[in-house]
Amino acid sequence: MIWPGQPSGLYHAETDQEDFLVLTGECVLLVEGEERPLRAWDFVHCPPGTEHVFVGAGDGPCVIFMVGRRASDKGIVYPSSELARRHGAGVETQTSSPAEAYAPFPD
Repeated sequence: MIWPGQPSGLYHAETDQEDFLVLTGECVLLVEGEERPLRAWDFVHCPPGTEHVFVGAGDGPCVIFMVGRRASDKGIVYPSSELARRHGAGVETQTSSPAEAYAPFPD
């Protein structure tokens, strides 16, 4: 569940595909440098390598069903994106280390 103005994580791209279904509420999808408003029952498919993150919008919480392939050889990159930083969901410097990307945030 994400609240208005809250990102679901950090803007990233993975080597695995992912699919997302908004179950309730509203959010904004930041994808490949663009903003896309979403609401209940909107579906998004992200092929491998798609840069993305969700940010809550509207008047209440947003619930998103997320599914994807998880493999031991998974790779991830957190690209530097001004758009994502404006939404509190971006890193200053590109990294492929989750620990480095999330270091500024408390556990």
